[in-house]
Amino acid sequence: MKSTRALVTGGTRGIGEAIASALLEVGYEVFVSGTTLDGQGPKGSKYLCCDFEDSSALDCFVETVAGLDVGVLINNAGINKVGPIEDYAMEDFDRIQRVNVTAPYRVCQAVVEGMRKGRFGRIVNITSIFGVVSKPERSAYSTSKFALFGLSRALALEVAADNVLVNCVAPGFVDTELTRRILGDEGIEKMIANVPMARLARPEEIARLVRFLVSEDNSYMTGQHIIVDGGYTSV
Repeated sequence: MKSTRALVTGGTRGIGEAIASALLEVGYEVFVSGTTLDGQGPKGSKYLCCDFEDSSALDCFVETVAGLDVGVLINNAGINKVGPIEDYAMEDFDRIQRVNVTAPYRVCQAVVEGMRKGRFGRIVNITSIFGVVSKPERSAYSTSKFALFGLSRALALEVAADNVLVNCVAPGFVDTELTRRILGDEGIEKMIANVPMARLARPEEIARLVRFLVSEDNSYMTGQHIIVDGGYTSV
């Protein structure tokens, strides 16, 4: 039996919040995760607190998730830190891999058994264009996002016969509060100059694609890495 329960990690802001809202609009019961005790997702969602950097907290989180009968999983939570490889602290490298790779792996482990038993499941892992191409000083982040696609492709093959579909969405530059805070107006203008569509993506544009991928309208696409970047990686 198909579960209408969805989990969106990192669902309190930006792309994750937009995805959670898009799923709520079509009737999913949506759980979102965030890192603060007083966090919240979009209206109508249920909130779970977990800092994926904390292995003990992650243990508790996956135990909770395993009991939720999740039919749709969106692994969206992620962190980044740029820097030249010769100066890059290994604790930062390890921290990024814990959040961006280990946590999605473990959450997939927690939900897959139930999906296979119900013979319906949809998993979308949010990667990045930097899991397809890269830039200087993105070694740790690109390592994590390339790894997440590797996990997705292998898992897609493992669960396909049980009607569990696993795909990745790789957003380009998205108009979020975080993007604007980090880059500022000048940085965004420079970025837009390299995007053929000459604008940032809107979070809801990413969310609509994800909503299609987790729906029954997607009945045969699995193991794919779908880039949504306004043409940036095609130049």
